[in-house]
Amino acid sequence: MAVYRPFKAFRPKPEFAAEVAAKPYDVLNSNEARKEVEGHPLSFLHIGKPEIDLDPSIHLYDPRVYEKGKENLWNLINKKVLVEDPEPYFYVYAQTMDGRTQYGLVGAASVDDYWNEVIKKHEKTRKDKEEDRSNHVRVTNSHSGPVFLTYRDKDEINEMIKKVVAQEPENDFVSQDGIQHQVWVIKKKECIDKIQSLLAGVDYFYVADGHHRSAAAGIVGREKQKANPNHKGDEEYNFYLAVLFPASHLFIMDYNRVVKDLNGLSEEAFFNKIKSIFNIEESPSQVKPSKKAELGLYIGKKWYKLNFKDEYLKTDDPVEVLDVAMLQKYVLDAILGIEDPRTSNRIDFIGGIRGLNELERRVDSGEMVLAFSMFPTSVDELINIADAGKVMPPKSTWFEPKLRDGLFVHFLD
Repeated sequence: MAVYRPFKAFRPKPEFAAEVAAKPYDVLNSNEARKEVEGHPLSFLHIGKPEIDLDPSIHLYDPRVYEKGKENLWNLINKKVLVEDPEPYFYVYAQTMDGRTQYGLVGAASVDDYWNEVIKKHEKTRKDKEEDRSNHVRVTNSHSGPVFLTYRDKDEINEMIKKVVAQEPENDFVSQDGIQHQVWVIKKKECIDKIQSLLAGVDYFYVADGHHRSAAAGIVGREKQKANPNHKGDEEYNFYLAVLFPASHLFIMDYNRVVKDLNGLSEEAFFNKIKSIFNIEESPSQVKPSKKAELGLYIGKKWYKLNFKDEYLKTDDPVEVLDVAMLQKYVLDAILGIEDPRTSNRIDFIGGIRGLNELERRVDSGEMVLAFSMFPTSVDELINIADAGKVMPPKSTWFEPKLRDGLFVHFLD
């Protein structure tokens, strides 16, 4: 059974919440983050991406970067911008985008559950990114960005959350991108105990977003377990910051691909190869796929609608049937020679939040030669793959809205 418990969060005072809350460290590059924080000295990007306060010549993984993050975190605490709650609480974090609201329960997930596969994963992680986040956790001694977890809905928990959010929120603001953020604090012990009791009946949690943060929490938590001769299992380092959403609340957007070259093929030769895989139809407008097994292709300033032929859909494997997996296997690898999209510099990935115009821009600029627009992976597909103990191809899911960093900080001791 999954373990989830309340914790004493460091949180921004309500008057500072909108200024502190920041996009996750991994959705902006350093230059974008530097621009984002202009005029915003309290932005949590100063903690999540502290290289923005150092000379750009300093490597992202330089020890000085993590020390700067620690310094910036404690500056916010010493200035009473971030204040610790007096007792361990659960929190409800709601985000509203385009009229749609998702409600997540903020708490502390178990490091042991991460290692024992009670918290299931669907992506592979990269060692360099694992070590980056692990160093950030080690040096700051905190989990400063939440992991996005999901679980199969439990009606009783949903009903409890509804009662909580019927009250006035403690935080309520709209970020610059138009997303509304609200926070409620669950202080009553009987309510906390009831939530824990209900969650004890949940068999598994699933990492929706934040695999590297989860890995870092697991790595550092295990290090601290081994280093403590009096380890008991209830220390804070055994747990990490998470927001737990029922699966029905999640919204996955398309995660699109752009490719730099045709692997030595002419455009005509490329089309001759893919016409055995797809039914191809030229489109007078942008192609945003409306169903599984349908893709859009943008090349030579034209859009095409591609539909996989039936013979490519005859599999019961939960991974092989994914659109992103079929594209990778039959086109990106077999035709374009991109064997490992995680390491190849010939491919890039664009979250659906940027829109199809961004695909056109990247191709029309000459930086890329073609783009594929994808139909989003579903939450059920994610859970089924995790339950089967398998992993998705890289960049299979793009969740929106992104959880903000800085609204909750969990210290390891």
